[in-house]
Amino acid sequence: MVTTTRRSFLKTSALGAAGAVASPYLVGGVRAAAPIDVGVLFSLTGGMSIIETSLKDATLLAVSEINAKGGVLGRQINPIIEDGATDPKTFSERASKLAIQDKTETIFGLYVSATRKAVLPVIEKRNKLLFYPTFYEGYECSRNVIYTGAVVNQIVWNAVPWIVEKLGKKKFFIVGSNFLYSRETSKVTKSRIKQAGAQWIADEYLEFGSAEAASLVNKIKESGADVVFSNIVGSSVIAFYREYRNQGLTQDKLPIFSTVTTEIEIAALGPEFSAGSYTSLPYFQAIDSDANKSFVERYRAFVKDPKAVTHQPVESSYFQVYLWKQAVEKAGSFQADAVREAVRGQEFDAPDGRVRVDPENLHTWFTPRIAQWQPDGQGKIVDAAPAPVRPLPYAAYGETDDNLFCTPHGLDQKKLKS
Repeated sequence: MVTTTRRSFLKTSALGAAGAVASPYLVGGVRAAAPIDVGVLFSLTGGMSIIETSLKDATLLAVSEINAKGGVLGRQINPIIEDGATDPKTFSERASKLAIQDKTETIFGLYVSATRKAVLPVIEKRNKLLFYPTFYEGYECSRNVIYTGAVVNQIVWNAVPWIVEKLGKKKFFIVGSNFLYSRETSKVTKSRIKQAGAQWIADEYLEFGSAEAASLVNKIKESGADVVFSNIVGSSVIAFYREYRNQGLTQDKLPIFSTVTTEIEIAALGPEFSAGSYTSLPYFQAIDSDANKSFVERYRAFVKDPKAVTHQPVESSYFQVYLWKQAVEKAGSFQADAVREAVRGQEFDAPDGRVRVDPENLHTWFTPRIAQWQPDGQGKIVDAAPAPVRPLPYAAYGETDDNLFCTPHGLDQKKLKS
């Protein structure tokens, strides 16, 4: 377990560094309102800690910037940091602690779907809010979660037609990790492949966290596929890409196209193993805008690492704190019910561009992009949608822009069943 106190965090925030806070309760020598506690819940130990620590850092960067500008409703933000330790049970226990003992109304955090599913009953029972920053499989409609990661229609729908039309590939071999995200994403992918006039010839799954990819790569070699569509996550990404090259497969002839491989996985596996492959996500560090360049510089300065990489969940972890701030200010309250209603329709100029919380389903509008990975470990953006795309968490089950399953009143079960 890792916690912060009001004093320890505020002393290290940008405001504290500037000398503007004489104590946690004094601003410019004048007694101020007590700080507002929020939960920050990520894996800081265990197998997912490399990725999730970066999400914690991005969250704290946003908190520090907001505190430096006066906080929210005149109150400084005090993050209470907890370690989920890459374990769903621990995540549930830490969420309970934040909700009951610390009485936080809002939690920022989580990465993999298994931990979100473990925490969901806690926040729904206690009527708290979770801001969840990771792209995910959809198939969820909770009034207690603000989903600031992309869903599969914002990742797959643009990708498959692009592969067919621009790369001329029509025989898809789908690979993934054996867990919820990969299997649900495969459903959408198969439907989209059919719509694009192509075919999927196989789908295979590695056990979550497996480092044994030789058999899978051999199946790909013998399949006759001309493109690999990958939903493999975590440490298995490293094993898969390295084994791919070890067995003589090349990205120019049989490219890997991923929905999950980001800058942080590329850095871990070595860019020489991924150069020439592709990823579809709304955010890449290579986005050429002043806003993104500034974000990358500020993030690196905050973590004190001039080579640190930003990636999609890092960006979402950062901007979701600002969406919360805007909603709190609109509501004039920190209470979950008030913030939930106020966050509907909130917009923010994020590093990837304008994002918006959908007022119906509390998911986020994004601009889909495709990047090809370069030898330096950065993505070259080769395609971008002309405008943000509405999130459809039930796209695999027939949800469309004009036939929404997830509404402010919850999931429309009749539409789902039909």
